[in-house]
Amino acid sequence: MTATPPVPVQPPVSSSAAPSTAQSEALFERARKVTPGGVNSPVRAFRSVGGVPRFMASADGAYLTDADGTRYIDHIGSWGPMILGHNHPAIREAIVAAAQDGTSFGAPGWREVELAELVCQVTGAQKVRFVNSGTEATMSALRLARGFTGRKYTLKFRGNYHGHADALLVEAGSGLMTNAAELGAAAPSSAGVPDEYARLTLVSEYNDAGALDALMAERGHEIAAVIFEPVVGNAGVLLPTPAFLLALHRVREHGTLLIADEVMTGFRLSPSGATGRLGLTPDLSCWGKIIGGGLPVGAYGGRAEIMDYVSPEGPVYQAGTLSGNPLAMSAGLATLRALQADPGLYERLDTYTARLAEGLREAAQEAGVTVCINVIGSMLTVFFQAGPVKNYTEAARSDTAAFAVWFQGLLKRGVYWAPSQYESIFISGAHGETELQATLAAARDAFGEVRAAGAQANAAQNGIAENQPTENVEVSG
Repeated sequence: MTATPPVPVQPPVSSSAAPSTAQSEALFERARKVTPGGVNSPVRAFRSVGGVPRFMASADGAYLTDADGTRYIDHIGSWGPMILGHNHPAIREAIVAAAQDGTSFGAPGWREVELAELVCQVTGAQKVRFVNSGTEATMSALRLARGFTGRKYTLKFRGNYHGHADALLVEAGSGLMTNAAELGAAAPSSAGVPDEYARLTLVSEYNDAGALDALMAERGHEIAAVIFEPVVGNAGVLLPTPAFLLALHRVREHGTLLIADEVMTGFRLSPSGATGRLGLTPDLSCWGKIIGGGLPVGAYGGRAEIMDYVSPEGPVYQAGTLSGNPLAMSAGLATLRALQADPGLYERLDTYTARLAEGLREAAQEAGVTVCINVIGSMLTVFFQAGPVKNYTEAARSDTAAFAVWFQGLLKRGVYWAPSQYESIFISGAHGETELQATLAAARDAFGEVRAAGAQANAAQNGIAENQPTENVEVSG
């Protein structure tokens, strides 16, 4: 079956009229017949915000163009990798050049050596192993930690996402329990994950230094590793407190390894990631997204004495047919070299995102909409609540219905935001003054729609209460 040809590209929408989605609707209908939910990653289905997911046809700079030809200012950057902007010439040319030599070897190549050397130089890791995704990286790092320490338990934090490996798809039950034998117990958060796997993964609350210290005091001798996001992105942006950072370092007193999941933050918040920016010194780190320049790459690395436990040097097995793929390695090399060649980029990203955050706060205040905006570097989340938001429990109090109205308001005005309340956006070096002002203008109008929707909902509820005073009526949002 031939692909649906895109219509001529239209400029970003400036009015409140929604652009045509006929082609995206048709593609979504076809996709649902052959793909679960019609998408290959759940958040893309727009389930939490409603409407038709946009099927993209092309991307360039700070913009996405969908199958209907509508052009959007992009704020997700393929969920993080596109720190230089879409279709960057240096990355595109590196991929094309590598493809001339073949697309996969199944044998070592020079590009993987050079990228490993560059990653070690920038991050301070002593040795690195490449894989094909962030999930592979975290899964492999945890296996390595168990092999190195001889312990079977690992610890994660509620609301931290480390990929979809079985042992990591767990969350806290009803909080930490008083029974020391069950302290940190967790339950699976996905069907198909056996309880036995979940019992090997303990859970604590992010940013609760006291809870972490208590759990480690009771069970630290059993725990191989504590894995964490230095800055959380998959519950919305959550920033670590100084006390929590100190508690993280204290886990080593129990012989436990500290694993930083920098799949999202690596090379984004600074050349050495969030750990470099925050002054953390993990034993192992996991990377993805930017390290592959938009192609499927993950990696884990750290101290040589630990990494030497990986096969074939050591007894911990891990392998991959496409690990070190020459196209992916070339994209990663081009990306990291471009970042090195532009040392002022991170300051520009920080400044742009700070201005975006301030403009959004002002726009929300003008509209009478309550928001809390968490921002660090080029990552930002607008929580629809008063805040502060420091952990998953607090993030979950956000008004997701209000967010959905705001999201749709942005989308129809040509601004593509993360389609979930509980995600970060990612700014790129391709975003400039034009994109900033257009985004803020769309946001002001969208906040106005949130305010109007809230007033309508209140009026509807009041009407029901007045007309049916003796009945308990449930009103859907």
